[in-house]
Amino acid sequence: MKTEALDPRYRDLDRWPTEAAVEAMLEGQMAAIAAIQSQTRAIALAADAAASRLGERGRLVFVGAGTSGRLAVQDGAELHPTFGWPIERLVFLMAGGTGALTQAYEGAEDDAAAARAEIGAAEVGASDVVIGVAASGRTPYTLAAIDAARAAGALTIAIANNAGSALLDAAEHPICAVTGSEVLAGSTRMKAGTAQKAILNILSTAIMLRRGLVYDGRMVAMRISNAKLLQRGRTMVAEIAGVDPETASKALDAAHNDIRLGVLVALGLSLAEAKSALDTAAGDLRRAIEAMSARA
Repeated sequence: MKTEALDPRYRDLDRWPTEAAVEAMLEGQMAAIAAIQSQTRAIALAADAAASRLGERGRLVFVGAGTSGRLAVQDGAELHPTFGWPIERLVFLMAGGTGALTQAYEGAEDDAAAARAEIGAAEVGASDVVIGVAASGRTPYTLAAIDAARAAGALTIAIANNAGSALLDAAEHPICAVTGSEVLAGSTRMKAGTAQKAILNILSTAIMLRRGLVYDGRMVAMRISNAKLLQRGRTMVAEIAGVDPETASKALDAAHNDIRLGVLVALGLSLAEAKSALDTAAGDLRRAIEAMSARA
């Protein structure tokens, strides 16, 4: 595997001046991002398919082991506060369990039986989207989870860093960023991990875009949980609805800090009417506003 190979350029890395070593590591990180360029179409196709498959009740299921699993969990965990994606529609399957998020559980990544059992216990089905991440593309736990999920009818997406690997072959939507050997041989928390993190960010954001949870480049479905986000929400309502700050603040208060509802209230709907309009638009603020304009 290229991700495990020793790059002869870095054989004496421990003897290099620290600044030169840091420069080499940064160069690797930049190369990792560049490796994603060839995968934009694959990411877009996966996002479109996922957004469609999720429907009104489908779940996003993130699967991985070690660094890859931690990156997958990190990305998925941010979807509720950022996009208001329901917590009950998120599933995290980490080799070794949640304890493996902070401690290494040796051997857990080889437990294919555990992965199959966890997919079954989570009752993964046809409305779900399962995203498996593994630098090597052959981690038994992740591969077994994707195989079991696909057999159960779920949409499957694989993210790996070795072309032609079993995980990519197993999933309906393979995404492969070939990052090659690491500055530290086998340390896939570096280049491979950087590429995985970027792919996960882009993929999940694209899914949320297609689900209508973004309006004019704004996170209109985000959860308001602190003073900074409250001010951001008020600003969004004011800018989108074209109202003054005081009107926006009152509308957001009336909408119980739901930005999308706040916009509709600021545009003249009652809270009940705003809820009905947003429900009819399946949560898509743009569709709700366009429907209001069509009726005007």
